[in-house]
Amino acid sequence: MFDLHSLGFGPFFQEQLQHYPTNALVPARIAAEHRGGYEVWSSEGHGPARLAGKLRHRLAGDSLPAAGDWVLLDIAKTSIIQHLLDRRTSFTRGAAGRANRTQVVAANVDCVFVVCGLDEDYNLNRIERYLARIWASGADPVVLLNKADLCADIIGHWDAVRRRAGGAPVYATSAIGGAVLPAGCSDLHAIAQAHVGWGRTVAFVGSSGAGKSTLINTLLGEARLATAATRASDGRGCHTTTHRQLVLLPNGGLVLDTPGMRELELVDGEGLDAVFEDLEVLATGCRFGDCTHAHEPGCAVKRAVADGRLAPERLEHYLKLRREAAAYERRHDEHLRRQSERVWGQLHDEVARLRRWKGQA
Repeated sequence: MFDLHSLGFGPFFQEQLQHYPTNALVPARIAAEHRGGYEVWSSEGHGPARLAGKLRHRLAGDSLPAAGDWVLLDIAKTSIIQHLLDRRTSFTRGAAGRANRTQVVAANVDCVFVVCGLDEDYNLNRIERYLARIWASGADPVVLLNKADLCADIIGHWDAVRRRAGGAPVYATSAIGGAVLPAGCSDLHAIAQAHVGWGRTVAFVGSSGAGKSTLINTLLGEARLATAATRASDGRGCHTTTHRQLVLLPNGGLVLDTPGMRELELVDGEGLDAVFEDLEVLATGCRFGDCTHAHEPGCAVKRAVADGRLAPERLEHYLKLRREAAAYERRHDEHLRRQSERVWGQLHDEVARLRRWKGQA
């Protein structure tokens, strides 16, 4: 049995219960996703669960439950999920290999730790991508530069990320030797204590081999999650974590471990203004309010690049992310339009069949 509030069940979800017959339903949190089913935690205990047929049909596509979601179970059949509650936060990306699908990576988390290894995994542009999606999700972002024991220029890398993190906290740490930066941060437990507490949930995201599961094991004080060494040939990680899994920390709070992501496609432009706040400030000086910072005269952003106040590669990456987000939105809108046309076409055919039937009766 679980105390719901320790799992993050607060007023936002409590208020939604008034729309349902609560005496017949049990609130539960999805602790893990498995192919074709879920693991749920509730005041009644824990165990496997699956979606009710009507709910699966209604939520087919982007809206299916994800790890971290709150759902309602049938009190008579606690293995059947009858309803999905609205999300307080939602960290999403364009689903890999599916140009028109949005995938929920982590639901209802308070904070997201972007884990980036200070080895071959280090990539400033990728960190900016993650930060944009986290800001858009409604959660608080934190950057963990892991494997500091393998880096010869920890301060340089930490400072470079800090200057481009849009104000998000940045830590350099190692599961082997504890925290390194900033000064005064003793170890990983101190970092967790600053961002994770009773009833709060933090998700760990990043590339395969960045050390997410190893860091979580350090917080747990035991090797509960499977880990694997990176490949010696190219330093890339292996996919050890195969599904999203909530884990309870000993001192309260929850951690959501996620599989490594090879790509993180933006689904919209939300969050970019927080990551590129310096560009947004510069843009207020552009001659045109809808300046694209590409070819318009009187562009204050291009002027800042010309006089050395803004690095050209930063503007280039900003424009690339804007184009990517706009392209995804266009594809997604077209996908929705085609779906709508198919639905209306089916309704039209059904009405025609009914008219023919009435004419023959």
